Amino acid sequence: MIRLWKLAIPEWKKLSWGFLALVLSSGMVLVYPKAAQYIIDEVLASGRFDRLKPWVGIVFATFLLQAVSSSLRYYIFTTAGERIVSRLRQSLYQTILKQEIGFFDARQTGELMSRLATDATVIQNAVTLHLSTFLQNLGIAIGGLILLVYVSPAMTLGFLATIPVMIAGASFFGRRIQKFAREGMDAWGSSASIAAETISGIRTVRSFIQEKGESRRYATAVSLALDWGRLRIQNIALFIGVGSLLGSATLAGVLWYGGELVITGRMTLGDLTSFLLYALAVMVALGGLGSLWTEFMATLGASERIFELLDRRPEIPLAHGLIPPSIKGRVQFKRVSFHYPTRPDIPVLQDLSFTAEPGQVIALVGPSGSGKSTIAGLLTRFYDPVQGTILLDAHDIRTLNGAWLRQQIGVVSQDPFLMSASIAANIRYGRSDASDEAVRQAARDAYAQSFIEGFPQGYETRVGERGLQLSGGQRQRIAIARALLKDPRILILDEATSALDAESEHLVQKALVHLMKGRTTFVIAHRLSTVRHADRVLVMEHGKIIQSGTHKTLMQNTTGVYYRLAWRQLERL
Repeated sequence: MIRLWKLAIPEWKKLSWGFLALVLSSGMVLVYPKAAQYIIDEVLASGRFDRLKPWVGIVFATFLLQAVSSSLRYYIFTTAGERIVSRLRQSLYQTILKQEIGFFDARQTGELMSRLATDATVIQNAVTLHLSTFLQNLGIAIGGLILLVYVSPAMTLGFLATIPVMIAGASFFGRRIQKFAREGMDAWGSSASIAAETISGIRTVRSFIQEKGESRRYATAVSLALDWGRLRIQNIALFIGVGSLLGSATLAGVLWYGGELVITGRMTLGDLTSFLLYALAVMVALGGLGSLWTEFMATLGASERIFELLDRRPEIPLAHGLIPPSIKGRVQFKRVSFHYPTRPDIPVLQDLSFTAEPGQVIALVGPSGSGKSTIAGLLTRFYDPVQGTILLDAHDIRTLNGAWLRQQIGVVSQDPFLMSASIAANIRYGRSDASDEAVRQAARDAYAQSFIEGFPQGYETRVGERGLQLSGGQRQRIAIARALLKDPRILILDEATSALDAESEHLVQKALVHLMKGRTTFVIAHRLSTVRHADRVLVMEHGKIIQSGTHKTLMQNTTGVYYRLAWRQLERL
């Protein structure tokens, strides 16, 4: 709870005015019972009605000041809350982006989106508006109790006897509400994950006619979240009901005992009236405190999820470590073994060793699941090896600055991801300071200029979400242009020409041959045309290198895996 409220510290200057308004509105609540007591005892009882009008004016002014200060309190605290939750979301988003890739493998997108959206909004009210209301009610409760003692110590003792019961109830129900709120947030996160997954894969859903099935899956998740929400609301309602009954019984007892004191002349009617008004104000304030306590307990459920994430330190730092003054591009895998963090029982690479000299083209071939793309993931340090070492120019890449390392590597994947932006912005994604001419030159080198200039908006054409407004071949050439513009020392081409037709592939192959000169290149491919000119071909199976050599020497071994893969491909042609 303290950590939650610390989020409001940067807004203390603005919030100080809100606290001033809070003090005024709380103070006015405690003024009018005293005014009512004076009107009854000094004006109505004495029959001096000439004093009634001024006192009614005082009461009205009190209500007016309370209304204005309450309005200001709400405005100041609510706007401060918007700024606080904005900073919280930014900080949470930055923390998410800094996590290692294995973190995202173990979590669904919708779950993280739920924390950014739903959980942060719940916290927003807790650290500002709910906090101000809590303090206002606390001030009214404390001030009212002091004035109750001043009016009648005896009746105040009877009144106070109910407070420990209310505190015990708040503690009991609060723990239950916190638990149900957290479970509900987790359930809503799961439903958000299903929605995000379905919407992002809507073409697959539509192709397999799974709209009803996905609707049922989402409905099941929402139903679970609703069940947890119902339990939370039931406990809140029960707490409010019990508290209200206890408060009403307390006021009834005060009225009975106070009425006896008035009848016997030991208390004036004005004193009883002011005591009842103070008691009512205190009861309302305590009821508000109880209600806010349940809200705070629900907030703790959301804040646990957020602080859990904010406190998490990535296992692979984003941008810390050594930055060498230059790089040649020699890559060495030394006895590397690896399994994915989410599948520790399935080895992907086993005792893998090889060396790529600067400027060499290394082709990685083999059946699906043999570990080819995993080598690319380890080289870019998306993951760290479980055993063994990866060296770049004799430096263990675990000692290098991660951002610098990835700046030296250009990647063109089998299914390139494009941002929902213009074509120019996507080509410039790896080098934001590139000039327009550099962008056009990269597009020309990737043989993308002709189709780009065919669009009415040219380089400013929006590509849509994930680039889906472009064809597969167009997306691939944009990705190649992006890698060309980045001008890295190491290239990773993961089926980089797989989506191209024969003519486009021929043109892009020419561009890639020119690009690969002087750069260490890893080509992951199944097509024979892609790997036949490589300096060295590594044939992989079950996470191991089982053959190594040039295309020509490997084809001479008619019993080898490479020969078999090559002939299968030729048979399909």
